[in-house]
Formats: sequence, structure tokens, C-alpha cells
Amino acid sequence: MSKIMISKKFSILFRPLLLNSKCFSSLAKPITQNDIKVHYTKIFINNEWHDSVSKKTFPTKNPATGQDICQVAEGGKEDIDKAVTAANKAFQLGSPWRKMDAADRGSLMYKLAQLIRRDADYLAALETLDSGKPVSIARAADVELTIKCYEYYAGWADKNHGKVIPIRGDYIGFTRHEPVGVCGQIIPWNFPLLMQAWKLAPALSMGNTVVLKTAEQTPLTANYVASLAAEAGFPPGVVNVVPGMGPTAGAALVTHPKVDKIAFTGSTEVGQIISKHCNENNIKRLTLELGGKSPNIVFADADFDNAVKTSYFALFFNMGQCCCAGSRIYVEEKIYDKFVEAMVAEAKSKVVGNPFDNVDQGPQIDEEQMNKILGFIDSGKSEGAQMCTGGKQIGSKGFFIEPTIFTKVEDSMRIAKEEIFGPVMQIMKFKDTNEVIARANNNEYGLAASIFTQDIDKSLHVTQSLRAGTVWVNCYDVFDAAAPFGGYKSSGVGRELGEYGLSNYTEVKMVTIKTPSKNS
Repeated sequence: MSKIMISKKFSILFRPLLLNSKCFSSLAKPITQNDIKVHYTKIFINNEWHDSVSKKTFPTKNPATGQDICQVAEGGKEDIDKAVTAANKAFQLGSPWRKMDAADRGSLMYKLAQLIRRDADYLAALETLDSGKPVSIARAADVELTIKCYEYYAGWADKNHGKVIPIRGDYIGFTRHEPVGVCGQIIPWNFPLLMQAWKLAPALSMGNTVVLKTAEQTPLTANYVASLAAEAGFPPGVVNVVPGMGPTAGAALVTHPKVDKIAFTGSTEVGQIISKHCNENNIKRLTLELGGKSPNIVFADADFDNAVKTSYFALFFNMGQCCCAGSRIYVEEKIYDKFVEAMVAEAKSKVVGNPFDNVDQGPQIDEEQMNKILGFIDSGKSEGAQMCTGGKQIGSKGFFIEPTIFTKVEDSMRIAKEEIFGPVMQIMKFKDTNEVIARANNNEYGLAASIFTQDIDKSLHVTQSLRAGTVWVNCYDVFDAAAPFGGYKSSGVGRELGEYGLSNYTEVKMVTIKTPSKNS
């Protein structure tokens, strides 16, 4: 039997980043909401800040306290129209952006990455204030991966070129890779800084212009990065950021006749609505990165300690608010009881609290999400699953939930079928490989999956059998700007990141030129 050699140290990207990152100098004392100044709360169009046309604002809240951080301009249909008009003007032939050499576009993106690194500590603190994730994770994972994403696509700016095509007759044929045009982009609240980079970086690298609609729960870091884009030297109208609500600003962006492409990351439910409505006024290119209920398969021959710790991370990272969270854990029956015991001990050892302190888990994003998760927990108990630990809200301020683990879970239960998007783990038992493959694939989602085994033949067989866009073996949440990410089935359309992600932001133009006859 061939064996896979795995390190005793976590084979997870985020874990080494956390261990190796420099801590804030200010973390020697607690950071509070009052220590962080919010600089930009308006709408960013043409490298300028604007109030909303309606003059409306909305509060963004600190999930750790439930208190308002500040008021943010609420963009609506009129503001989206202004932003799209600016983006179209910036995209016109002859504009500074369209005349810019591709290498110079890359230089601007490198400059933006450098500015993000300059302000990395502030951006991490702002992300923590607005989203509730532990500040050490925001600094080591979210900010660092954001920088690497911009740097990676900066390098692609002058390298995504066409081909010479041999065709019959007295003709020369070649292709050009041209930008799509104005890209409408809608990002979620769970990784607002990083998802902005996943959207902006490939679009800008290929010469597009962008109107980005931020999640109403987490608008602050996107606005700050917009200010850095202007500082880096991006021409007016290339990057536009409109905070606002989905049914108003989001809908206006999706249906706008002068938007050429829509990219959305969020729930499958909203993705279906966008898919239905985005072509009402013109035919738009569309990419969707949607929900998941990712299977995590642990075989009896796995490195046990690695499987336990990595499986915990796979589900509870970012308070369970990950579309690719390993939320359906299938454990071979030979080690099931031992695995459950170890996982419960792992959960009980974790510290939940103020994300600016040295904690493992912060709050959920808001009260609505917290109550939704608590509803799933009630559902699991009522359907007969056994709750081994957790299950309750922590405290009365903020939106904290205990790490929760269920065993004796059946595939038909709601907690085993639906995306919970919170710190609730389900551990299920299996007997053989064919059985677990069939059960893992018996779900509407297909975003990610993982396998823990030291048998390389088994890992290759299961990897080929799983219907998922990403499969991790003896690791989880290993992300890199060069590695494409996206889902099968109801988990989305298209891929983000890597060279594959560039195809979403380019049109292929075939050029055919007649040449003099060979006999003339």
C-alpha cells in the first residue's frame, strides 16, 4: 500500500501565517472600538467621495458589542447609475486607463499592494471591528492574502496574450484578449477585504473598470482600499465603490444595461436571483461563487492528531462563516468514538470572546445570523442528533455562540443538508469507501471537500470521485492566488483566482487579415 507522507505540523496555509506573523505593537493592551478611527464612510466614484443621492445612511455595527460603529452612505439606484457612468467613461478608447500600457497597469497594482502592506495593521483592526474576526487572523490571513492576490494579478497584467491561429487560404489569423468592460461586483461580509481583492485584482489586471457593491454589514475596509487605489494612481472612474443594500443597490447593479459583467459571492439563494435578473436589459457575463456543505472524510488510517486539529479548523475557522467550511464530517467507524472524544476536547479548549484579545473565536456577524444558527442547533436537537458540547449564546452583548458539536447525525437531518454558516459541527459514521463517496456527493452543493488518509491510492480514487471544485488531502483551507477556486452544482459558475480566473474578465477577439495571393 502506497503511503502519503504528511507533516506533523499543520498542513494549513492560515496556521503558519498566524504563527509567523508579527503581532500588533498595540496588542500589548486591549484595543477598543474607540481606538480605531474610521476615515471613509461615503460613496467612492471618480476618485471622489459623495453622499448618496437620497442622503440616506445606514449603521454598520460592531458584532462584539452590537453597538453602532458609524453611519455609512446608503447607495441606491441613482448612485449605481452615477458609478456605472463613471466606469463607462473610464473604459472608453482614448481614456487614460485604456491608453495605459499593460505593464503600467501591473505597476499600479503593485503600488496598491504596497499601500495595503503599509497600512496592514490598521486594515486588520478595521476588519476586526466591522466583522468580528480575531485580529490575529485578520492580520495574518485576510490582509496577507489580500496583498498576495494583488501582487499575483499585477504580474499577469502584461502576460495574458492571444495566439496566432493557422487558417486556410491567404490569411493571417490571430486572437486578442480584450477586457470585458464595466464589471459589477458584489462581495459578502465574511471576508470583505479578501473578497474585494479576489474581485478587483483580476478585473483591473485585464484592463476592466469596476463598480463594487459592498455588503451592508461590512463596508469599511473596502472604502479604505478605494482611497488607497486613488493614492496609488488609478485614473478616476476605474474603481468605484458603492455601499448599500442588496435589493436596491445590488439589484440596480445587476440589471443596469451598461454593466457588461456581474461577479457575485454569497448565498446560493441570492445567486439564483441574480442569475435570473442579470440579463434583463443586456446579456451579461456572469460568475457566481455560492454556498457549500463540504464533506470532510476521515479514514481510519489517517494521521489522527492532524485529522482532528485540521478538521476542527476546517469548520470553526472564521466562526464557521466560510462557504467552503468542512461541515459534513464523515469518520470511519473504527475510529469514530475516539475522534468524537478528541474533537469535543478540542472544542472545550478554545477561547471565545473579544476579537481584539488573544482568542480563538469571535462573534457571528450580526443578530440575524446568530439567531439563524441557534435555530439550526434547535433543529438538530429536535431531529434526534446528540449535542456533545456547546449550543448556546455566550453573554448578552454581541453575537457569540459556543463551539457546538453534534454526533449521531443522519444525512437526512437539516443540520446535515443545509449550510449553517456558523460554529456547528456534525460528525457522521461510515463503513467503506464507496458508501462515503455516495453520501458525500448526495448534496446540492459542490464547492469543496477533503480527505484524510495515508493511502495515496485511496486518496486519488476518492479525489476523482468527489464532485467538488476543490479537494484538499490531509489539509484544509490551503488558498493561494494561483490556485483556482469555485464550485460544482449549486455552489456556483466559473472560477476565481489563478490563470483560470482571468477568463472571466477577458473577451477573445479573432482577427483575420487577407494577405497577397501566393501566386501574385
